[in-house]
Amino acid sequence: MSAGLLAGRRRIATVFLAFAFAYFLSTLVRAITATLSPALTVEFGLESRDLGLLAGGYFLGFAFTQLPMGTWLDRHGPKRVIVCFLSAAVAGCLLFSVATHFWLLLAARVLTGVGVSACLMAPLTGYRRWLTPPMQLRSNSWMLMVGSFGLVGATLPVQWLMPYLGWRPLFWLLAAGVLVSMALIAWAAPAWHDDTAVREKNQEEGSSYAAVWGDPFFRKLAPIGFFNYGGFVAMQTLWVVPWLTRVAGYTPQEAAGALFWISIALLATYGLWGMVNPRLAHRGIPAARLLAWGMPLGMLALALVLIAGPAAGTVAWVAFLCVSTVVTLAQPAVALALPTALAGRALSAYNLVVFAGVFVVQWGIGLLIDLFASAGLDQVASFRAALSVFLACCVMSYVYFLWAPPHNRCVVPRPA
Repeated sequence: MSAGLLAGRRRIATVFLAFAFAYFLSTLVRAITATLSPALTVEFGLESRDLGLLAGGYFLGFAFTQLPMGTWLDRHGPKRVIVCFLSAAVAGCLLFSVATHFWLLLAARVLTGVGVSACLMAPLTGYRRWLTPPMQLRSNSWMLMVGSFGLVGATLPVQWLMPYLGWRPLFWLLAAGVLVSMALIAWAAPAWHDDTAVREKNQEEGSSYAAVWGDPFFRKLAPIGFFNYGGFVAMQTLWVVPWLTRVAGYTPQEAAGALFWISIALLATYGLWGMVNPRLAHRGIPAARLLAWGMPLGMLALALVLIAGPAAGTVAWVAFLCVSTVVTLAQPAVALALPTALAGRALSAYNLVVFAGVFVVQWGIGLLIDLFASAGLDQVASFRAALSVFLACCVMSYVYFLWAPPHNRCVVPRPA
């Protein structure tokens, strides 16, 4: 298949929606621990480090699968890979629903992370082959917009259902939804047939990631993926709620409502990116330039959150997270910078960097909060100090992005 082969709006929309439903569920189950964190903390007696490890276990499962998954996506195509992976997500959701100990919860989160780890990489690999470059940028942003619907679903709707169902039956419903998404993808997704050029390139590269890890543009964006992008996801899917409840004084219901409006704002932001990205690309404004312009605004917004402390509520976090969405442009930029035959490996390798960063930041912030508290800081000061360490790491990765040596400045997409 060559770029642009998937033609017709109805056909493109059908394929997009099939994959989008699976990604919606993956982001819902990703973020649900933030809404459930007060209930899980009470029921299992969790500390900050435990909460960070539990939420991060999902991303650890992601990280385990990324490298082999990239090779499998290039070789077998999105349909076969994602359907196989989602079966593990069904098992993970069911295991989480019956867990009675923390380590069983953690094992279920890791298994779920493994199961949904192809929900974004599979469609993006397909789009790299099926769609034109402007449509790839648009579809990437709109997939993230769909993911924001999942984040919305993990907030107030979950909070409303809790008194009636409890948290365990929610995971039975998630498992059923994943089964439906598997059937939709199996029905809608195109078959995967390599053309001669792609097949020869795959034979030349084999399953090696050397061309990906050695790519100058990939290396340039790796620290940003780990700290800035990974930290953005870590804040969004976990630490916003503990900040609101423990620092800003929100009740669990108020925090769920805040997360709902944060997710709505992110949904609108991703939709806007989907509309403007093709126009910016047409005008010759590359993603690397947008990253250079936009990331300082996100870091400034986080600094203002830390300065405001208990006064930093919903509006402050909306500002930080919405501005920080610029880091998501790094993912399609990496895919476009490498040859089509390496698309699955390039996306999966960068996803590995991002989700390893999410795991480290989520767990690391929890460890730092407990560490600073044991050193005598109060709860507000402990949160501020932990997030200040995270902000310093983001600043350093941005400086590297700007001042990498000349040999590491490949910013023009290569021909397929």
